[in-house]
Amino acid sequence: MTNAVFERVSLAGIHLKNRIIRSATHEGMADDNGFPTEKLKKLYIRLAKGGVGAIITGYAGVQADGKTCFVNMTMIDRDDKIPAYLEITDAVHEYETPIIMQIAHCGRQTRSKTTGFPTVAPSAIRDMFYNEDMPKALSENEINEIINNFVSAIERAKQAGFDGVQLHLAHGYLLAQFLSSYSNRRSDRWGGSTENKYRIVSEIFKRAKEKMGDYPVLVKMNAYDGRKKGMRIEEAVRIARMLEQSGCAAIEVSCGFISDGFYLLRSEHLPAEAVMAYTFKYKDFPGFAKAFAIPIAKNFMTQPKPLLKYNLNAAIQVKNAVNIPVIVVGGINNIDDINDIIGNTKIDFVSMCRPFIIEPDIVGKFKKGTQTQSKCIMCNYCAIIQEEKPLKCYYGELPKGEPVEI
Repeated sequence: MTNAVFERVSLAGIHLKNRIIRSATHEGMADDNGFPTEKLKKLYIRLAKGGVGAIITGYAGVQADGKTCFVNMTMIDRDDKIPAYLEITDAVHEYETPIIMQIAHCGRQTRSKTTGFPTVAPSAIRDMFYNEDMPKALSENEINEIINNFVSAIERAKQAGFDGVQLHLAHGYLLAQFLSSYSNRRSDRWGGSTENKYRIVSEIFKRAKEKMGDYPVLVKMNAYDGRKKGMRIEEAVRIARMLEQSGCAAIEVSCGFISDGFYLLRSEHLPAEAVMAYTFKYKDFPGFAKAFAIPIAKNFMTQPKPLLKYNLNAAIQVKNAVNIPVIVVGGINNIDDINDIIGNTKIDFVSMCRPFIIEPDIVGKFKKGTQTQSKCIMCNYCAIIQEEKPLKCYYGELPKGEPVEI
């Protein structure tokens, strides 16, 4: 076993017990107003007890029109939420585990029927998945308001005891929409060149540093996506260098837009039954239509390959371009691959999402040597059903009674 995986290490002054991080995962464990619940607190305590190096929370919304259409998103949009989060960070810190809050604005990747507000985006381009209406192109004043709300969210996270924040620049949410030429067609100072597309991110860093000094701000960014004229590794490397210049503490490398399908959460088999049962676009189809569509989708919709370590090559290219820590996520589910990544590449940390859903204590099992492989079968039912239900593992079966508890 590579000792480097389980050595104590520092990331921008944040002390980790090991190099395995729980990647941000939407939990759906907030109340109707976005306050974290006791159930979310218990989940984070289980992760901390299980030996994880650090926890990155599910995304928390910075303002009301940026809330997801998935069930019960946490919010960090008001000061009155700080005490509830402080209870969580205090509880997690009892286990010497750092916890980092991911903050986000969903942009056009939400539904106005859920948020009560029109969807917004860098440019008025309809989303291929959330295509209920045309998003409103943001004005200069609205962009500045969003920047300030991100900074306010960072300030609240610090007051709430989080060890740092992570800006969500991936998966097609608002900041990723600005960075991608596929979704950003602006001709003003917020679009066009890479520098202009990056401006919203650089302003968040600049204003956050003015208020909070060296408080750690990490990012999760796309290295590539499946969109025509979208993000490609060459531009991602340029953005990574800009992030370093902005004072970014670490870069987590991911990929994909939600409209890319299972590009960013890969499965060997298309989870068609879950899609038809729980996805808002299909769940109200008549039964005969679903019965007809499911076998066709399974037989003719190809799944992206590879299934494992699919962001590793991109992460290596990013790491070769910067001097700050780089985290790789995506299809990492066994200790042999983790040892190889940490021992034989320059990558600093690995992060996992789905393995922690079925086994919050998987890092402890890896360290003890009692288990080398996650029990996760990569069915992705968790990702689909969380549109309506809190995060759980379903192990490839639609819920009939109680699903597998996390």
